[in-house]
Amino acid sequence: MKYLLTSGGVTNPSIHAALVRLLGKPISECAALCVPTALWGHAMCGPASVRGFIAAEPGSQHLSGLGWASLGVLELTALPTVPAERWVPWVRAADVLLVDGGDATYLCHWMRESGLAALLPSLTETVWVGVSAGSMVLTPRIGDYFVEWPSAPDDRTLGVVDFAIFPHLNAFPTNTPAHAERWAADIGVPAYAIDEETAIAVVDGAVEVVSEGTWTKLR
Repeated sequence: MKYLLTSGGVTNPSIHAALVRLLGKPISECAALCVPTALWGHAMCGPASVRGFIAAEPGSQHLSGLGWASLGVLELTALPTVPAERWVPWVRAADVLLVDGGDATYLCHWMRESGLAALLPSLTETVWVGVSAGSMVLTPRIGDYFVEWPSAPDDRTLGVVDFAIFPHLNAFPTNTPAHAERWAADIGVPAYAIDEETAIAVVDGAVEVVSEGTWTKLR
């Protein structure tokens, strides 16, 4: 799989160009599946957040609102009740998975329960575009600082990539460089702090930072 891990989505021309390179064709020719699951796990998100993402409302212009040829919905909490022979072809037919933010531990749980996590290695040409928790879920740990789901056993996530991500750098009073430094001190793996104008592209283990904003490697 090819990964474009962002804090705020496809927010500038550089990230847009990186996405098109990963897709290998224009966005307008690509079929996308929206994965809203992480939103349910965060106390600040709810039905309106999910609606806005799926309907490509103005707040989602940097993800679902990019002009895809088609948009579908893949709700991971439903997949354990759907035969794999039905939903796996839906995923394989998609060019891109658009994975929104929320709580990364909740998303991690449902990725495992649904079977999507086990499917990822076989999706060699599919692109994963993550926003916030949709990016962090692929890292080894997110740190207790970002765990919002009360049922999370710990802060561990999927470990698809070998680095951690501190998103929304300077976007909130609690996401300053000083906060990021304290978070990184206990994370135990290489880590990046990225703002809304930054993405990390990962293809075959090669990591490239794409930015028109502010980012730093913390470890």
